[in-house]
Amino acid sequence: MKELIQHKLSLLPDLPGCYLMKDRQGTIIYVGKAKILKNRVRSYFTGSHDAKTQRLVGEIEDFEYIVTGSDIEALILELNLIKQYDPKFNIMLKDDKTYPYLKLTAERHPKLIVTRQLKKDKGKYFGPYPNATAAHETKKLLDRLYPYRKCYQLPDRVCLYYHMGQCLAPCVHEVKTETYKEMIDDISRFLNGGYKHVKKELTEKMSVAAENLEFERAKEYREQIANIEAVMEKQTMMMNDFTDRDVFGYAVEKGWMCVQVFFVRQGKLIERDVSIFPLYQSAEEEMLTFIGQFYGKSGHLLPKEILLPEGINEEIVQELLKVNVLVPQRGKKKDLVKLSMKNAVISLSQKFQLIERQEQRTIGACEDLGEAMNISPPLRIEAFDNSHTGGVDPVSAMVSFIDGKPNRKDYRKYKTKTAAAHDDYGAMREVIRRRYTRVLKDDLPLPDLIIIDGGKGQMEIAREVIEDELGLSIPIAGLAKDDKHQTAQLLYGNPVETVPLKRTSEAFYLLQRIQDEVHRFVITFHRQRRDTNSLTSALDGLPGIGPKRKKQLLKHFGSMKKIKEASTDQLIEAGMPTKVAESIMGYFQEEIEPEEIEDGK
Repeated sequence: MKELIQHKLSLLPDLPGCYLMKDRQGTIIYVGKAKILKNRVRSYFTGSHDAKTQRLVGEIEDFEYIVTGSDIEALILELNLIKQYDPKFNIMLKDDKTYPYLKLTAERHPKLIVTRQLKKDKGKYFGPYPNATAAHETKKLLDRLYPYRKCYQLPDRVCLYYHMGQCLAPCVHEVKTETYKEMIDDISRFLNGGYKHVKKELTEKMSVAAENLEFERAKEYREQIANIEAVMEKQTMMMNDFTDRDVFGYAVEKGWMCVQVFFVRQGKLIERDVSIFPLYQSAEEEMLTFIGQFYGKSGHLLPKEILLPEGINEEIVQELLKVNVLVPQRGKKKDLVKLSMKNAVISLSQKFQLIERQEQRTIGACEDLGEAMNISPPLRIEAFDNSHTGGVDPVSAMVSFIDGKPNRKDYRKYKTKTAAAHDDYGAMREVIRRRYTRVLKDDLPLPDLIIIDGGKGQMEIAREVIEDELGLSIPIAGLAKDDKHQTAQLLYGNPVETVPLKRTSEAFYLLQRIQDEVHRFVITFHRQRRDTNSLTSALDGLPGIGPKRKKQLLKHFGSMKKIKEASTDQLIEAGMPTKVAESIMGYFQEEIEPEEIEDGK
């Protein structure tokens, strides 16, 4: 155990709080909470752990802690610290899966919309709905039942909705606030389970219309009733109290945790959310963190009631979220929790092999690569490549891989400034210098490995900049390709040697992915710049054509060739004024005529 960590462990207090684990660059890689800091933090450095936890402990070079007054304070602080530092080992709840909601806007003339974004405004949200189709069907039904505003901007005359009785036409008629309030209350009641009352009223109106021989009106009521039955009564009732609730269940196996959340709306189970992630704390503490992030970072709408399995402190959750929280002991609510727990077990067992395979392909590949190169596992890798066409439009690019996976937010593009057109070595020197001068200036994390898409010469250029100029100590490797332009060898060391790697190993596949990705990224950037520059040079000097219109033409037509072939009308359709379009047309006709004459010879 490191001397610094050993000394700090002896000073830990017997109090609740949060702890922050740091790697060798001082980056916070994990945030946790504990009822007793001394016991929890010491547990990481004593006893045996699974491979996943050993990986976390192996990266810890230092830690800090913050004492809090209670468990709830520790939970709130932990959530804030995770949000602030975004540590790579913590639960990362992404917003890649969002659910549709119905929203009544808080405008003077409110309207009903379908949205996937929950904002802290004065609008009223209903949902979530299992899919966009269900949300839009419900909206269409309400459009027919209630005459609220349908248009996004008020027109200057009444529209078809007014003549159909589906809008009060606030564009030309004054609508009282009380009218909207009654309508909003009715819609809210309808979406919260009161549609049966509306259905009963429509049935009575249909009977009265039929008795009065108003068959067209009676038919309209009948269609509205049929729509309510089709949209609102598709599922079997799970509960009869119409309360919106979320039901949590979880399962733990081999250091992984699966959390299932059932969304029960209007007494019906409409959707579930599944999350699987590595476990570093106890399941009970991880659940508290998960729930805090579920309604915080991920922005899920709070229901009226939350059901939790036994062992989870409902008082802390209730104090954190300010909603009714229960750990049911019997009845239908208990059955729902059991069902959620059962689904979590099934999901975890089904996905566990996929998780292990993914770990082997990513972090496992990094560990194997580090072992083959005799360095620490390169969990943060940055790779560079150059591109140009005969020395024209030279560019470079860098891609970043963290834990064996692309980290696209750290990708960088470079237009070379000082290097000569055909000087690949000069371009690599410039880009490496610019990248790591910026890294040092902005105190960004340094990579564990730099990969150059090239041979010994470019590796030496990168080493001179990294070690001699900047005084850094970062392993630098090169990737050589075979005659088919495929990854062939990993070069490393001083003197440079080939690192023995099996072509069927996960480490070799990782290098292939990195080389393919950096090549794709730099080639795409080069083509973009080449197209832009060719367009710029072809249209330079034409009156009325500036950078904005050049970009507009390229975006509309897609290539220089199509711009040259475009007619005056097509150029006008692309947004060019008539005189400018005629000028472009005339310019390219003059440019083509000599070539046609030459071909005629």
